[in-house]
Amino acid sequence: MEMMDRLAEAEKRLGYRFVDRSLLAQALCHASASDERLDSNERLEFLGDAVLGMVVCRELYVRFPDLLEGELTKIKSNVVSRRVCTEIAEELGLGDLLLIGKGMDGRGEMPPSLLAAVLESVIGALYEDAGMDRTAKFILDLLEPRIDHAARLGHQQNFKSVLQQVFQRKGLGSPNYLVLDERGPDHAKCFEVAVATATHRFEGCWGPNKKQAEQQAALAALLDLSLAGTDDAGDVVLDDACWTEAPISDEQLQTASAERLAEAPPADSDSDSASDSDSVTVGTEEASEDLTA
Repeated sequence: MEMMDRLAEAEKRLGYRFVDRSLLAQALCHASASDERLDSNERLEFLGDAVLGMVVCRELYVRFPDLLEGELTKIKSNVVSRRVCTEIAEELGLGDLLLIGKGMDGRGEMPPSLLAAVLESVIGALYEDAGMDRTAKFILDLLEPRIDHAARLGHQQNFKSVLQQVFQRKGLGSPNYLVLDERGPDHAKCFEVAVATATHRFEGCWGPNKKQAEQQAALAALLDLSLAGTDDAGDVVLDDACWTEAPISDEQLQTASAERLAEAPPADSDSDSASDSDSVTVGTEEASEDLTA
């Protein structure tokens, strides 16, 4: 696609006509396609990331006057995650418009990191061209449903954090995460991870990195213990029992899809206790990047 056609299509998808189209052209140019990195979208990505965070923080501050800083941070971390930025970039079709170098072309599906970055770059370009008010409207039009959704669900997709709190409340200590298996080449390795208590091990779950596999394993444990379920829309909903101190009995553990560790085959232990700061990822991105985008 010729550059002028690329820019016109981008403006159509974004719903905004740029005064300075060079900003949009730079936002759609990956470093691999640029002779000089200063001409790529990296600087606009840096700016757009900050603008995105500011707009969302301001919206949460105004919208939820009764929430404490920690609760606002959890919602913000979900709404401004790499996962969400990737989803929005896909919805807008920005990946098709991103100019990438020949060395990256033809590698199949575009990495989530590139998709998230191009959205932030476009936000940076829009901010420079149109100012804060227009940029904030663009951002909130995309994110308001996600803000409402994240606030309603409460867990912010961080099932490790939820399981940590549940286990501590119910006297089980901290959950451990065991690496059961790993497959694939070093640059694209997948992991199978299971949650374990002192006496039981839950079903193992696969993920494209350890962080995501741990999150899926934590969710599996919550589902197996009937402490979480799914609603009609397929979203994970936590049971009120998560937040009580009523203990989980050994009988409950046995009726869940948990195995007694004494009977289970030994696993390669990459044991790790969950913490409230652990984050969720989608694709191949590390969790910390996903929640601090």
